[in-house]
Amino acid sequence: KNWGTIFMFATGLGIVGNIFVLVNYMCLFRSTMKSVQLLLIHLAFTNTITLVTKGITRTISIFVLINLMDTAGCKILIYLSRVARGLSISTTSLLTVVQAVTISPRTSRWGRLQLRSAWHILPLLFFFWVLNSLISMNLPFYIKLISNMNISNISKNNDYCYFESENRAIRWIFIVLMVLRDAVFQGVMGWASGYMVFLLHKHHQHVLYLQTSKLLYRTPPEMKAAQSVLLLMFCFLFFYWTNCFTSLYLTFSLGTDSIANGLHEFLTIGYAIVSPFLQIHRDGHFATCLFAQ
Repeated sequence: KNWGTIFMFATGLGIVGNIFVLVNYMCLFRSTMKSVQLLLIHLAFTNTITLVTKGITRTISIFVLINLMDTAGCKILIYLSRVARGLSISTTSLLTVVQAVTISPRTSRWGRLQLRSAWHILPLLFFFWVLNSLISMNLPFYIKLISNMNISNISKNNDYCYFESENRAIRWIFIVLMVLRDAVFQGVMGWASGYMVFLLHKHHQHVLYLQTSKLLYRTPPEMKAAQSVLLLMFCFLFFYWTNCFTSLYLTFSLGTDSIANGLHEFLTIGYAIVSPFLQIHRDGHFATCLFAQ
């Protein structure tokens, strides 16, 4: 019950934070039309889906409101939750790449890739939705409501929704696809973040040179935005890998550790909760947008 209360409070806080970020970036996007802002709008929307689906399932399990849910509800909530997880890593990866390209010198190879319009991002976002929908398409066929299940057929529970045993070959195909997706997007994140760190280091050296020369210099907003994107990426990686390690621990301990179960539950939504508040803390445009409104 204590973990449930903490979970619900954190979920509600995260939903409010993401909606605040979503509305403010939409306000900014109307005037500046930047690719990074469009990606942050999509990330906030994805985070909101994650938190709403997780929040609904947790509320039902805490208050035993299983009669309000049917098998179709189980399928939709868990499927959307899985798709949103994939969209989170895809969007964060693309955000890192776009920001790396944005701060690249115009004369460099990567600088030439700079998008002329933020709307050129939309086909990639559409591709991410299709990709992650297909990678999770096996879920609806094996998710059942517990009241409709024969207990002997249950393989893994999710409070009130259960996964029936599925064909081993099909299961491994989709597991491999998920692992490949995560590996590719995290590899891209690693490359883009390494390139950004290199550019930020060069910028820092330039600033030090100007300071020793007693020349005034203002840090471009693109450099500040790059630091914010790097912070978001490290936040994502922290929650992703700690979630993986707790999953492994629970697998080998057969899920008997209640503290680890509660921690794992929080880690699955940790990035969606924390990321909007990192953006609010780092981005001074929010206050400007609110006053303009």
